[in-house]
Amino acid sequence: MFALFGVIMGSWAGRIPSMAERVHVSHSALSMVLLMGGLGAVISYPISSLLMGKYGARKTMLISGMALLGVLLAIGIAPTVPLLMLAVLSLGVTASTYDVAVNSAATRSEQQTGKSELSKLHGIGCAGSLAGATMGSLMAGMHITPGLHFLMLAAPLAMLLWMACQSLDLPDTALKVEKKKFSLPRGPLALLGAIGFLGSMAEGSIADWSGVFLKERFHASEGLAPLALSCFSAMMLVSRMFGDKLKVRYGAKRLVTVGAMVAAAGLFFAVLSPGARVALVGFAVAGLGLSLVFPFVFSAAGAQGPLALAGVASMAYSGSLMGPPLIGTIAQGLGMQAAIAYIGALALAIAFVANRSRLLR
Repeated sequence: MFALFGVIMGSWAGRIPSMAERVHVSHSALSMVLLMGGLGAVISYPISSLLMGKYGARKTMLISGMALLGVLLAIGIAPTVPLLMLAVLSLGVTASTYDVAVNSAATRSEQQTGKSELSKLHGIGCAGSLAGATMGSLMAGMHITPGLHFLMLAAPLAMLLWMACQSLDLPDTALKVEKKKFSLPRGPLALLGAIGFLGSMAEGSIADWSGVFLKERFHASEGLAPLALSCFSAMMLVSRMFGDKLKVRYGAKRLVTVGAMVAAAGLFFAVLSPGARVALVGFAVAGLGLSLVFPFVFSAAGAQGPLALAGVASMAYSGSLMGPPLIGTIAQGLGMQAAIAYIGALALAIAFVANRSRLLR
């Protein structure tokens, strides 16, 4: 289920440069399009609460996953900026509903088994994202439109989603989810929420803008531009596969703090790179550094109960809401180099906050 979600979201993110070029949007207009995704995520809580309270996590993943595939098709064929904004708003709603369901099921499994599993599960999600972004690069290189690309994906992914849900060993019991649109945590949880907020801004901004950066800064081809996200996702995948074992040895706080500083170095390297292929190394290093932020933050929050997880998720989704317009505004006024450097500054802020968190262990 994590892998399928990654394929869908990686496919969307990998074709953002092509879709932006198709509807002829400026950086500021593209930031408003991406803002709709964050807004959809924030307002999705009543929907996820209703579905999980009535059907449980497994059926919620099936319903929201099928809806997500339909939204992906709508994004691929949207002919105008307003229609694209509406489709991306729907993407935020359906994707975050699926995200809440799959992470709730995963944290519940961690509590039942007493074993750290979220890093590996998020790593499997990265594998899906990498596959989706790489496929997007191949499709773009073959001059296949996003609409046709997403149409080719929809049927096989829908079948896999249905089969995975049928095979998933998870009871269809109702789960209590925070019903408020915003549920801001307090005390020590506020620091976890702040890390999630900053991590969401950084990771989401790289997914949305790295390809645009390569196209504008180095005039990268349609096939090369999406590889920034592929390199980022590949290193996330490698790191998350070992994250649970590293957590036992070094602790979550040290890994998140040091990793965020490594990510900042990678992003600054990408900004100063002389060419697109060299910049790919910087995005790969950023993926390595940011890889363990979400698994360990969600694991620490889930250990405090479902309301704590909902609160931290609310702050994380708020970060995804604020990230696109900020990056777009910086890119419009100061250029894409300054925008990517700003993401590097966000990574340094993650390291600062993580070092002071008591719940990251």
